[in-house]
Parts: sequence; C-alpha cells; structure tokens
Amino acid sequence: MSGGEPERPQFLFVKALASRGRLEAVTQQMGYHPRYLDSFLKTQHYLLHMDGPLPFDCRHYIAIMAAARHHCRYLVNLHVLQFLRAGGDPQWLRGLDFIPPKLRNLNEINKILAHRPWLITKEHIEKLLKISEWSWSLAELVHAVVLLAHCHALASFVFGCGCEQEEGPGGRGSLKPSSPGNQCFCEAAMGNGCGQELWTRCGSAFRGSTWRLRAGRRRGRCHRTARKVRGCGMGASGWEHHCQTCLRTGQHQSSVGSPHSDTDGEVTGAANLACYLQDPDFGYQDFARRDEEQTQVFRVQDYSWEDHGFSLVNRLYSDIGHLLDEKFRMVDGLQSSAMAKRQGCEPSVFKRGIWNYIHCMFGIRYDDYDYAEVNHLLERMLKVYIKTVTCYPEKTNPEMFDRFWKQFKHSEKVHVNLLILEARMQAELLYALQAITQYMVS
Repeated sequence: MSGGEPERPQFLFVKALASRGRLEAVTQQMGYHPRYLDSFLKTQHYLLHMDGPLPFDCRHYIAIMAAARHHCRYLVNLHVLQFLRAGGDPQWLRGLDFIPPKLRNLNEINKILAHRPWLITKEHIEKLLKISEWSWSLAELVHAVVLLAHCHALASFVFGCGCEQEEGPGGRGSLKPSSPGNQCFCEAAMGNGCGQELWTRCGSAFRGSTWRLRAGRRRGRCHRTARKVRGCGMGASGWEHHCQTCLRTGQHQSSVGSPHSDTDGEVTGAANLACYLQDPDFGYQDFARRDEEQTQVFRVQDYSWEDHGFSLVNRLYSDIGHLLDEKFRMVDGLQSSAMAKRQGCEPSVFKRGIWNYIHCMFGIRYDDYDYAEVNHLLERMLKVYIKTVTCYPEKTNPEMFDRFWKQFKHSEKVHVNLLILEARMQAELLYALQAITQYMVS
C-alpha cells in the first residue's frame, strides 16, 4: 500500500472500531480485500464525519432514508444510532412526517436513484434548488446525492454478503464465515501480544490523516475504546477468553449499546421501516427503449465519470471526487486471477463483463463493448445473483449466494459483491451528476 500503510485487515479493523465504537459485519466482509477496505473506510468517514456542506445529523438521516428504500434494517439501525449520537432530534425517527420539509423533499430523487436512476431529470434538480425557504444549495445537493448513492449501493453489499441476515432475527449470519484469519477485533488488537504497539500505530494514523476524529463526544468515545482495546489490565488469557465469547455470542458487533433505543429509552430503531418510505411500491423495472423520450440509452462516450462526473463532484464537494475515484480504481485493481482462470479469460475481461452487465441493467452502454461477451463470461446462476443483488437486494437469500460458483472461495464471492457495489454507485452518480450538469448549463 502507498505510504508504507500496512495491508493487514487487523489494522483496518482497529481503525474501524475506534471510529465507530463497533466492528460491523460489513467491515469484516470487506476485510478479505484490505486495500479496498482502507479506501472504502476513508471515503465513508469523509462523507459522514468530516467537514462538508450538510450537518452531521442530516447526513445520517439521509442514510436512513436511502437504506429504507431497500428495507435494509442493518444500515437503518446503524445510522439511527449515529444520528442520535450526532445530536439528532429523536422525533425525526418517528418518520418522514416529522422531519423538516427540506429533507422530506429529497424523497423523490432518493426513490428514483434507488430503483430507476434513468428517470432523473434536470427538473428534479431545479425543483430542489428553487423551493423558496426550503431550497438546497448545489453543494448540499451533491453531498446528499453521493450519500444516497453510497447507501443504496452499500445495501446491495449488505444483502449480497449476508450481513442483513446476521443482524436480523436470531442473528443467523448464514452467509458469513469468521473474519479473515478467523480473528475477531479483540485478537486483531492483541496482534499476538503486540496490541499496544498496533494501537499506537493506529493512533498515529488517526492523528496524521483524514481519520482524525472531530472534537467532543467522538474523541471521548475513541479514547474509551482505546482503553478497551488495550485491555485495561486484562492479560492475554483474559483476551483469549473474551475473543472466544465474542465469536460465540456476537457481542463483538457492538460495544456501545443497542441501536434500538435512545438515552431516554424510547424506541427509535427500525421497528417499522415503512415510516421512512413514501411510495413503497415503486421499485426496479427492466430498462427498455420503449419510449425514446423517457428511456434513452445513457452512452458513456457522451458523459463519463472520468471526463465529466469526477470534476463536477469534486468542484462542488471538495475532495470527495478523489476519494470516490480511488475507490473505483481500487475495486478495478483487485486481484481476480482465480475467478478469471476458471472462466477461461483474462482478469480484466472478466471484471469488465460484470461491470458492464450491471451498468447495462441501468441503461448505461459502452459503444466499444461487445455485449455478447456477457453471456459467454457469466453463467446463468451468477447473472441471476448479480441482477438480484443489484436491482432488488432485499430479495437476496442464502440459497442464491450458495448456488453460484460453488467451487469458489468466500473471498471471491465478496469480490463480486464489491464490483456490484461500485458499479451500482457509479451508475447512480452518472445519472444524478448528468442531471445537475444539464441544470447548470440550461
């Protein structure tokens, strides 16, 4: 990794633990690909916790709205907890009828981006930017759009890798084996007796990079977590016993309390996701060129991330473009020789087939690509899995995960889900940023 940064997932797990006070199942799954995980965590931390156009509580509420479109209880619960920590009004958690009109007005593009992003137009953008006292600024809207796309795509990863099952009733976790190296975060922190040294390195990384936590409550929580990781005098045998308990009971998933209640004991979790939804029956429909005016194919040659989207998003929301671009490049650079070898092709050809198939489902086409290759490269069960996780992830089930690529390692299946996450996110961003561009030049 650049700058001498260690690639060990243990190091990244401690970072995530200190940043959030918990080690989510998503972090554990992405830990199979540490370099990508590092890029993902930096981007997510910047979006949610660093300086930006939107207030912190609003960021988490937007994430709740986005996750609810796919009935993703895992992400809703997570952001409900972070919303309250950021000082959010608990009344907002009663549903969309209890939030400021400015936030509620975001519901339409949330719905469209989540399910049929090709329908978004410059009129949707204009409406948000010109609604009298409830108008959005361009910078705020770009921040919101990136958050929406991030959480929609992350919901696909959550369902695709079974994290939702793990967090759901009974804590089944049927898709997820133990974390890389069969280590929970406690073992990672111990580092075979060098937990103190690992934490010191982690602390240095926090102080010297974008991982620096903001003042106040989060800093205090980080220090409390540091004391827990160091063990507070607990010996190695005590840590070993604690690790085993973590793995048996799943308690390592949270060290800061339940996301289902606030400090006053009121129920504020995702008991009823319907309160965060409007038009719940609106969902994905197969893209088709039935009406040229409404469903024109999006040609990447006319508007691409590299030539158009990157510069626009970076100009309106400083530095996020660089972080997103690094993440897109990181997933493209992941090693996939084993996957490609089994399909009888080069790794780049195989990954491009998956990426272009996902974009094709959203009406995005590449003039220089022969789409007949998709049927040759991707077996039927893999295509069914990719389409389900991409377009209606809430319908994913453990059997679908088990049926495709029976001979492949779990890490290779996670790799496919990372490609789905990034391809879907880029697709949503392309449509939203193109609509913003059209508004700006009109």
